[in-house]
Amino acid sequence: MVKSLILCDCMGSQTLDADRLAGTQTVVCSRVHTALCTTQIEVAAQAMQGGDAIIACQQERAVFEDLAAELGIDPPGFVDLRDRAGWSEQGAQAGPKMAALVAEALVPATMTRNIDVVSDGTCLIAGPGEAILPLAAQLADSLAVTALITDDGDLPASRNFDAVRGRLRRVTGALGGFQITIDALQQVVPGGRGAFGLTPPRDGGQSACDIVIDLTGGTAMVPAPDKREGYLRADPRDPVAVARLAFVAVQLTGTFEKPLFLRLEETLCAHARAGQVGCSNCLDICPTGAITPAGDHVAIDPMICAGCGACAALCPSTAITYDDPPVAQLLARMETLARAFRGAGGGDPRLLVHDAHGAEMIRLAARFGRGIPADVIPLELKVISGFGHAEMLAALAYGFAGVTVLLAPTTEREALEREMALAAAIAGAGKVEMLDESDPDNMSRVLYHADKTCISTDFVLPMGNRRQIARLAAQALNPQAEARIDLPYGAPYGAVLVDTEACTLCLSCVSLCPSGALLDNPDMPQLRFQEDACLQCGICANICPEDAIALRPQLDLSDAALAQRVLNEEEPFACIECGALFGVKSTVERIMDKLAGSHPMFASSAQARMIQMCDNCRIKVQFAQGDNPFQGGAKPKVRTTEDYLSKRRDH
Repeated sequence: MVKSLILCDCMGSQTLDADRLAGTQTVVCSRVHTALCTTQIEVAAQAMQGGDAIIACQQERAVFEDLAAELGIDPPGFVDLRDRAGWSEQGAQAGPKMAALVAEALVPATMTRNIDVVSDGTCLIAGPGEAILPLAAQLADSLAVTALITDDGDLPASRNFDAVRGRLRRVTGALGGFQITIDALQQVVPGGRGAFGLTPPRDGGQSACDIVIDLTGGTAMVPAPDKREGYLRADPRDPVAVARLAFVAVQLTGTFEKPLFLRLEETLCAHARAGQVGCSNCLDICPTGAITPAGDHVAIDPMICAGCGACAALCPSTAITYDDPPVAQLLARMETLARAFRGAGGGDPRLLVHDAHGAEMIRLAARFGRGIPADVIPLELKVISGFGHAEMLAALAYGFAGVTVLLAPTTEREALEREMALAAAIAGAGKVEMLDESDPDNMSRVLYHADKTCISTDFVLPMGNRRQIARLAAQALNPQAEARIDLPYGAPYGAVLVDTEACTLCLSCVSLCPSGALLDNPDMPQLRFQEDACLQCGICANICPEDAIALRPQLDLSDAALAQRVLNEEEPFACIECGALFGVKSTVERIMDKLAGSHPMFASSAQARMIQMCDNCRIKVQFAQGDNPFQGGAKPKVRTTEDYLSKRRDH
């Protein structure tokens, strides 16, 4: 369906080319207005009533949404052309970028899965009595409050809220579902005259609540406390911070929608096999503790997950995928930006990936500084810590000359740094970089003075899961690559190296390989390997009884990586009875050398011969022996009718 793009040059402060904006898009541009949010608001109302309108302004979004509500119609779409393109030192050259931004705004968004979180307002406040009792009294009218006094302070005389004394030992869960463990718990005995009495202290008291206010002043009771919904924490000596918690706490009642940021396919997880731990990337990187071991795979608590996406970026098997937005939609946005920019006459674009903090930096740079260059296309994401090597390589394969990730003060950086190093190893130096600037002017200066290189890549459209995307993009970026590309330690691609002198072809590695990269040959003793499937999880190296396996991180872009190759093979042993091939010749011979004539079970030559027999022949020989372990007693005689009649006659 054709949409209507309503243009405004914001009091003549930017140049808009309506013909270029509409030239390659399924969009019809209005004439360029000057004050759409004020004196020309009636024009905006008329355009919005026509349906399928997109307002080319984000600053006054609230004005147009309120207007839509007054008109009783759905709110329009929005695209920011001014701050991201028009207000720039190179604003006159920003036509291709504006066309790209309009095209991206037309990409359909996917709906994020949600789960309902119910909070009834049950609140635990823990800390010294002097700090928590006034807060408990303040919140008692709005929340169901229990005050956990952690010092020897006096108990309150009021019974408007519950008060206990103890020590907060453990907190698990999140908003609407906290589980609390309290040691030295003493509860109020409400009867009698004078001050209230207390029950004897006991450890391990259990309780549940919807909201936790932690004013203990010590170490946080949960990992990444700022990311745990419903867990509020402040220094009890800071009255302003404590008052702020009260304001936040009263807002945490009702039913809330929590996004389900991740999808987990347990069968693909390479965490462990048979008790041998392999990949633990997600467990190590998760800042909130939402991911825990669950046997051979991991489990994700969606209530604790804060959606940073780092686990999905580092998952070697794609068992964990980010869903807000899905990879497919992110790829569609990047492909649309690159295609529309070039279609509108642009050269080699650069991609600037940022979050809400970066968006504010761009707005400030546009209003008060140089803005960002005309060839730098901003791409805003909710979080950037999950922007991994597959996405970076895909952007380069789509035709971006470089990818810059603009960091924010709160960005989780460990996963991003690892993924950046991996992408740089595959794509080459200077193609991907991080920009850690908190000053808008410095950000603009770095972007304007960055090295600009032309690209000659045959553009491709990477698709599939993240491993397939990365491989397709890497092949496009390295069309002449013949040698394998060395990768940093911990990369999810690589080879398995086998010491053939030590390997006994026991094939325990084959049975535990979670991805099927290691295989056997049912017809002969062989250990085979398909490099494209290897996750470098390390289970094979951990399980090998001979320590014969090592890992080498690398990326083989040739077709050889898709085929099976033999890592080790030996001659099979022929059964001395029937000639059938079984086992490994060298292994059978070693067993003969060690056991024949020395072990009690194989002391005689006849017993030792059974080591050289296949399963069927060994059973036959054992059955024919006098001391056959399978031999039972003599078969009982079958009793017939005549037997019963003769016995009756004898009596």
